[in-house]
Amino acid sequence: MKNVYCVIMAGGIGSRFWPLSRQHFPKQYLDIMGTGSSLIQLTYDRLNHLCPAENFMIVTSDDYVDLTLEHLQELNEKQVLAEPARKNTAPCIAYAAYKLYKENPDAVMVISPADHVILKEKAFEETMQTAIAHAQNTGNLVTVGIKPTRPDSGYGYIQFLKESDYENENVKKVKTFTEKPSVELALQFLQSGDFYWNSGMFIWTAKAIVEAFQINLPDLAKLFEEKLEHLNTENEVKAITEIYSMSPNISIDYGVMEKAPNTDVILADLGWSDLGTYGSLYDQVAKDEDKNVKLSKNIRTYDTSHSILRLNNNKLAVIQGLNNYIVIDTEDVLLICQKDEEQKIKQFVNDLKQDKHNKFL
Repeated sequence: MKNVYCVIMAGGIGSRFWPLSRQHFPKQYLDIMGTGSSLIQLTYDRLNHLCPAENFMIVTSDDYVDLTLEHLQELNEKQVLAEPARKNTAPCIAYAAYKLYKENPDAVMVISPADHVILKEKAFEETMQTAIAHAQNTGNLVTVGIKPTRPDSGYGYIQFLKESDYENENVKKVKTFTEKPSVELALQFLQSGDFYWNSGMFIWTAKAIVEAFQINLPDLAKLFEEKLEHLNTENEVKAITEIYSMSPNISIDYGVMEKAPNTDVILADLGWSDLGTYGSLYDQVAKDEDKNVKLSKNIRTYDTSHSILRLNNNKLAVIQGLNNYIVIDTEDVLLICQKDEEQKIKQFVNDLKQDKHNKFL
């Protein structure tokens, strides 16, 4: 455990959860599941069985450092890595990796987004222990694949080689990555049996991922290596600001995982959701007899079904005649949107930006 470090990526805005998720208070800091804990707290609690509190690193926007420390009071300010700009997951992971590599190249990194839901916690821990041991023993880049339950076009897919050279039958060599296919293609993937969802969780040694950056994203690697002496010193903030000003905006999947030959996937069934949309939240939480999800107390429904409803708890809502809708009421915004059309929420947010209605974002 001492050589394992958990890195939580917590820099996103969560615009598909607008108006609950806002720029000043994004979804990872919300108690969306109604458990009494925010998503980032649930992620921390899930991972703290793998490493001690002092081995956590949270990579987030510099806007959210205080929020992060408020939600994760076990951590100190040095454990929160503040990104000066949003440049996607490759620079985010490189920041944590190079900091760690400088101190301990053999350290194993467990990387997780802050806003996912895992319902099968025991299976999660067993999967992670397998992944950690595999990453240590092989030096390979390991990701977690989730058994698909439907042909979802909103997820990336990992194709694996069915025959395995590894002792553990759940560990497979990766053949291809496919980013968000059409529904028709996703259905073919599901039927083939050798495609799993890409969970966005990764396990590798600091040394292995630094080598992968050097080979597959040499420009990004060069930026960090030129400033390596400043990491973990008082000059780090200035160095990171300079690195990010020149860094490409690229995901770890595009930048490294799709190119690297030494990628493995651990096949898992974890009760996982990336909780990217209201629809994915709807799938995860309890429903009433009419298949409605009611996220607040005082809601009465008549002839209403398959909807997700959330209002202020100090307000009574009486809703009649809705089927398959999202109704979210906050202090300053009311959203009413067909559940099947929820991809338009991102468009609503972009339109508000364009019209300079920033106070509602």
